[in-house]
Amino acid sequence: MAELATLARPYAKAAFDLARSADRLERWSRMLGLLSAAAQTPEAKALIGSPALPSEAKAHRLIDLVRDDLDDAGRRFVLVLADNKRLELLPEIAEQYEARKAEAEQVLDVEIAAAVGLSETQMNDYAQALERRFSQQVNVSVAVDPSLVGGAVIRAGDTVIDGSVRGRLTRLVEALQRA
Repeated sequence: MAELATLARPYAKAAFDLARSADRLERWSRMLGLLSAAAQTPEAKALIGSPALPSEAKAHRLIDLVRDDLDDAGRRFVLVLADNKRLELLPEIAEQYEARKAEAEQVLDVEIAAAVGLSETQMNDYAQALERRFSQQVNVSVAVDPSLVGGAVIRAGDTVIDGSVRGRLTRLVEALQRA
């Protein structure tokens, strides 16, 4: 998948730069999200992969799927992708765009996997502690994973903090095996 990321990077950067210069980061976020979702449907995948259709026809059919939610710049972006035979990159472009947007807005998406559901107070406590640790605003999402036994695993960007009972038991077993 590194190749897809490499191919998508200049398009994501171009979309981000265009959105930022027009002060339309949220608008582009919605457009790319919709285009990404549309491009991942089985029908759109078949359309994009079809050698029988010219690139421009593929672009126009994809645009028709989300026509009401695209502005002129979004339509031109899809046409450029089609001209360069890069429509299949839309999901990766959207993902990279969101990462650039979050970085520019100094917002970090954090996923907390906990053995049991968290109360609102616990979520706020986690969010405050993580904002102090990373020195930026955080968006917290919580998932329940009973296999953790207890505690939580926090994923923030490239950082993983494993405070679960399962993780502690695994580290204990590894330490005993080394001894």
